Amino acid sequence: QVQLVESGGGLVQAGGSLRLSCAASGRTFSKYAMGWFRQAPGKEREFVAAIWWSGGSTYYADSVKDRFTISSDNAKNTVFLQMNTLKPEDTAVYYCAASNKLYNTIRRYRQEFDYDYWGQGTQVTVSS
Repeated sequence: QVQLVESGGGLVQAGGSLRLSCAASGRTFSKYAMGWFRQAPGKEREFVAAIWWSGGSTYYADSVKDRFTISSDNAKNTVFLQMNTLKPEDTAVYYCAASNKLYNTIRRYRQEFDYDYWGQGTQVTVSS
């Protein structure tokens, strides 16, 4: 069984920062890319960012580009999401996801069906 466990969520004022972590564990599986999604109350889950598991290329939603940074630490089987200059509209449950599908560009990893494993989510609340 593959497990993805997110941590690092919390309450922060607008303009502040948070760093989310996603630790992967369980049986060995081929994971080509990792992603972060978020779901605000009453809204669909939406793509935030993606990264090749081996590192390198990243891809961001326009709404978070230049504010959020996705990174990975393969030795620790962990992916991070550094979130800066947070806005109230960033308030959501943030989910980590892993994909064992191999695409030729990181830009393909932006839909829920592109991912095979999901974490349970961590709440991020940004107050105005």
